[in-house]
Amino acid sequence: MRFAALIMLAATAAFVAPAPRAQAQADARLQGAYKFTDGGWTYVHLEGTPEQIGFQHGSLLAAAIEDNVRVYQVEVLQLEKRPWSFFRDAAQTILWPHIDLEYQQELQGIADGLRAQGSTLDLWDVVALNGIIELRDYYLPALNEKQKKPNPPDAVAPGHCSAFIATGSATRDGQIVIAHSNWTSYAEGERWRMVFDIAPAAGQHFIMDGTPAVITSQDDFGVNAAGLMITETTLPMAKGFDVNGIPEFDRSRRAMQYATSIDEYAAIMRKGDNGGYANSWLIGDRKTGEIAYLELGLHHTPLLRKKDGYFVSSNFAADPELVRDDTPGFDPNNPESSPNARHLRAEEFVRAHYGQLDTELAEEYLSDHYDVYERRIDAGKRSLCGHEDTSPVGEKVWGDPPYNPGGAVTGKVMDSDLAANLSFIGRAGHPCGEDFKAAPFLAAHPQFDWEKPILHDMIAGPWTTFTADEKPPIAIATNH
Repeated sequence: MRFAALIMLAATAAFVAPAPRAQAQADARLQGAYKFTDGGWTYVHLEGTPEQIGFQHGSLLAAAIEDNVRVYQVEVLQLEKRPWSFFRDAAQTILWPHIDLEYQQELQGIADGLRAQGSTLDLWDVVALNGIIELRDYYLPALNEKQKKPNPPDAVAPGHCSAFIATGSATRDGQIVIAHSNWTSYAEGERWRMVFDIAPAAGQHFIMDGTPAVITSQDDFGVNAAGLMITETTLPMAKGFDVNGIPEFDRSRRAMQYATSIDEYAAIMRKGDNGGYANSWLIGDRKTGEIAYLELGLHHTPLLRKKDGYFVSSNFAADPELVRDDTPGFDPNNPESSPNARHLRAEEFVRAHYGQLDTELAEEYLSDHYDVYERRIDAGKRSLCGHEDTSPVGEKVWGDPPYNPGGAVTGKVMDSDLAANLSFIGRAGHPCGEDFKAAPFLAAHPQFDWEKPILHDMIAGPWTTFTADEKPPIAIATNH
């Protein structure tokens, strides 16, 4: 019995990573915060004022934040031809003046928490990490154009997600079903495995997936206590950046935290739109069963809504005026491109299962490997579950070379019943369950040797349910 008890204690300790004893005893800002691992994810509970939430975040995830920053330090120098110091400076001069005070305090809290753990990272590293997508893919291209400098192929709006939202006659029980896979580089995605459960002093309690040190989901999947179910995919080749606008990570966090209706969510995202990280937003209101599709470009922000039917999204632009003015480089008629091929496959899948859509079919949707362009099963750049590393053809829309180590790195699904409990189901790694192994990939593709310091194995976990206020799982000890 004593041996079994020791096993239980050891296993439980493996799940929970408490703050250092001295910090836990000395700093009241850590009160109520905790983290644990489950299914390949790190679950992080944060609560309190902005300063407290930030300090808890920085303290609990200090090592993971340092590791995350190293990824981008390597990537931006190689791909954007700019040092990390460029993005730190832009974070301070371009983004910081337009960030709401509440989130300035939270970002400073993250930096304070990092410092308390002995990290040398500072506030501008944290702000740069939060704004990295809009700085490197929107601000930098606009700056290069203004300075008449060549733009690196990678410095374009990303387009790496697959999603749908459905309601009414489209779903098995008439309630909302929503699904999303995050597409990104495997180096970034292997670290994009956080579940943030945040109970702020003001606004709505919410739960979302995310990445270390970032105050919003960034790939944007979550639900708040007002019943809003949220996700998005990126508008392809979007151009334009307003240096006087509010950063996208500020607006998306505010919308998740404070919006109680589709109209409020759209209003928050539209106000101060800087054009950065331009997305097609899928929004569901559990209270009413209504769903919406908000295309948020810099010049056009059309909103469609319905109480019966569905919307699919895979990085394509739909509104003709938005295509003309906000995504001028995108060709919606190119069948070979990943966004258009996945759009067609998404429509096929949803129509084939119309009236039966539920979370199990949502998982199947995110795991799908059918390539409509090739008309065969092929886990590659055009499948809903993306595996660009297997594709001999690069994706011109994103400036990606052949065999680029990137694709779908997580999957998340939710229905109205889960949303009522602030809960969702997620899979870390490829939604299909396949693993990515770095060593054999790099041996076969030495052109990516520059990624050796940051590219790790990406092991797929099981589909795992997470709920707000969830406590660490306790291992069951056995005698055999």
